[in-house]
Order: sequence, then C-alpha cells, then structure tokens
Amino acid sequence: MVEELAQADDVVAACVDAAAWALSEQDLIAALDAAHRLEQRLAAVKLALVREVDGRGIARAQGACSIAVWLRERLRLTVPAARRLVDLAAALDTGNPGIRQALADGVITLDQARVVADTVITVQETAGAEAADKAVGVLVEWAGQFDPTLLRKLGTRILDHVAPDLADAATRAALEAEARRATRDRHLTLSEQTDGRLRLTGTLDAETAGLLRAAIDPLTAPSGPDDSRSPGQRRHDALAEVCRLTLRAGELPDSGGDPAQIIVTTNYDGLTRQLFTGTLDIGLQLTPDTVRRLACDATILPAVLGSTGQILDVGRQRRLITGPLRRALVLRDRGCAFPGCDRPPRWCDAHHIRHWADGGTTNLTNAVLLCGHHHRHLHHSDWSVQLGDDGHPEFTPPAWLDPEQIPRRNHYHRRT
Repeated sequence: MVEELAQADDVVAACVDAAAWALSEQDLIAALDAAHRLEQRLAAVKLALVREVDGRGIARAQGACSIAVWLRERLRLTVPAARRLVDLAAALDTGNPGIRQALADGVITLDQARVVADTVITVQETAGAEAADKAVGVLVEWAGQFDPTLLRKLGTRILDHVAPDLADAATRAALEAEARRATRDRHLTLSEQTDGRLRLTGTLDAETAGLLRAAIDPLTAPSGPDDSRSPGQRRHDALAEVCRLTLRAGELPDSGGDPAQIIVTTNYDGLTRQLFTGTLDIGLQLTPDTVRRLACDATILPAVLGSTGQILDVGRQRRLITGPLRRALVLRDRGCAFPGCDRPPRWCDAHHIRHWADGGTTNLTNAVLLCGHHHRHLHHSDWSVQLGDDGHPEFTPPAWLDPEQIPRRNHYHRRT
C-alpha cells in the first residue's frame, strides 16, 4: 500500500502544477468532479489506516495519552477533529460495510459518511440489521442529491421508508441519539493567530445554539443607513456587545480574586501622544487607537516602573466615569447618542468628547453615551461629536458623506 500511495502522490503532485486555465469548460468541470471523487476515496483509505493504528495501540506505545492526541501531533489536527476521525473510522469498521464501500467508491463525501453512519446505527438499534441495510441504500441515494445538513434532517424520518411500522417510535429515538451526539461533539476552540487575532471555532448543541442566537440576533441588524458592515462583521460585533454587557453586569465569578475584566497595559506618555500600543493580560497586542478608545471609560491603575520594567509603585484604582456621572449621562442621552442607533444604555460606553489623555475633563459636558459599534466608528472615522446649544450631543458627518456637514442628532430615544 505504501508504494501505491507514493505513486498516487506523484500523480497528484503533477496535477498541482497543471494549467487549469487551458482546460475547456467541460474538462474543467470533469477534473473538479474527479478530484472530489479522489478526495473521498483517499478519505476511506485514511480512515482504514487510522482504525488500524488505533487497534494496534501504536499511539499509547509511542507515549501519547490517546489516539486523538497522537493524530493531533502527527497530522496537525485539532483534538476535536481527530476524535471525529477516530469515531468515524470505528463506525465504518464495525458498522454496515455498505457505508465504507460508498465512501471508497467516491459516491458519498466524508461528512455524508458521518451522517449515514450515525443514522444507520440508530436504525439498527431500533429496527434491526435488515432495516439498517435498507437505510444505507436509501441514504446513499439521497447523498447524491443533498448536502450533509439536509441529509441528517432527512435521516430522522428514514424509518418511514425502511420500516414504516416503527417510524414514530424510532423518530424519537433518532432525535435522542442526535442530542447525545451533539452533547458528545460540543466544543469551542480559541486559537491565537500569528497576527494577534483570535480564531473562534466550535460546534454548539441545540440549546446553546438557541441561547447564542437569542443573545446576538437582536444586535445583528444594521445600526443605521450608513452601516456598511457585512453580516459576518455584525455578528462579530454583536458577540462583542454581549461580552461587554456580561462584564458590565458584574455577575461573573471572580478571576484571581478580581472581578472579570479585560486588562490593558500601556505607557501613559505614549497614550497621550497616540503612539503607544497596549498589551492585554492574555498577551495580545492592541493598536494605539484601540487603547485610547478603551481608555475612554476605564478603571485606571497607575504604576511606576523601573528602567527594566520592574514595578516600583502601584497607586489606587480610579474609575473615570463614576456612578452619578453615568446616571446623568443615561438620563440625558437615554441610549447610544449616534444618529439612528437604538442601542439602550446598558449596551453603551461613556466616550470622552475630548480624550482625558489630551486634557479633557471627565464631566457631563465632555461625555456622551455610545454603543460599542459607534464608539469604534467614532474613533476610526471622520465623524465628530459636540454638544449643541441645548446641551445634547450632535454629530457632524464627514464631508464625503455630507458636503454641507450639517450636524445630526439621534431622535430614536426621544420619539415620545
């Protein structure tokens, strides 16, 4: 097998450098179909090899605590992905051989094979081996038409086709099995990227998915006619808003004896000159603009450092926006003050119109409530804010948006 795989590797390597642009439309589509079919056949070979490695106990013999951890190191997979690979390899080895054959023939994809295997296990437990054999044939046929998500939904009613007399009872069993799989497969992975960002991946069970959607959906609508964020960017910002609200509520467990919070370390002189970056307590770097935005409404803990960074003295915490001042802001602005925004006060930060690091005072005449999105927008755009003659905030748009730059106000919170 090693020799055959080496030959296949050489053939595929030759295809990598082939000129796809020279293919006709028909040949291009045919090549794509062939590459996809080959990918599934190789997946079948890979699963058989994983099953054999697992069966021989090679992972533990080489010092790994589990086959999943061994695969992570060997193939550079995440542990959840490795576990799914091991589970599917076991299911295809001990389950209905028709699934493995369909994958080897390139008729179904790896994700479809996982769906078929899960469904057939439930059918066999409920209706026996004969019904399971029929289910494989039906599901493989459906796999030629439907993606894994729809195939799994259709699979919950498979007994209507292979064992109608058991369908109702089996449907409940199938849903319960699906719930067990969701509980088993649930995970959340936070991966730090080389550029300082964090990649969020995972699989949520049904209840958690409902909680997440209930929390972020109300915050994913465009905040106004000038909101150019993509749906994905709005979901990202909505998740950030939910996290801010949770931290602001103060109901999370303490972290190391302190309230749950984000901690930014920066240089005061650099902050005032808008030149110095900041460092989060988790090691990620923040731009000077981001540091200044977070410093608008923060708890300040002054510290004196020596030339090599050792702490010489630590002062007392000082909250910039005090309770009475924030209450006054809420009474005046009633929510995010940016034109057209409907975010309520609990979603808002207090923004210094003139930053305190530039000598701005911390009082009602130099503060305005802004939601997270518009706080970022104001710091990174040509909009400006000031108080009108009546003491309420008004925003001047950039010239490219309004050549006359007529100040705008948020009337949403004052409709009544």
